[in-house]
Amino acid sequence: MTRTLSIAIKENTYQDLKQKIGVGKISSFVNKAVEKKLLELAQEEKKEKEKLRRQLIAAHKRVIKNQKLKKELAIWDETVDDYINKDNGKN
Repeated sequence: MTRTLSIAIKENTYQDLKQKIGVGKISSFVNKAVEKKLLELAQEEKKEKEKLRRQLIAAHKRVIKNQKLKKELAIWDETVDDYINKDNGKN
């Protein structure tokens, strides 16, 4: 199925199209050019989504690592506190 639409282009662009593509082939040429550009845009969007996904995964891993470090620090704090309290009881 095709749709007909009106578009405005600069006169010099139209003259270049007429000369290089031919009057009867402009619609086909423009359609192919637009399809190519749309495909490029879709590929860029896909790359951006993948980049964002990788960034989110990396951030999640950092959060998990920080949680593990916090737990370990809490254990060390408790151990040090127990040791200090133990020493203070002997004096």
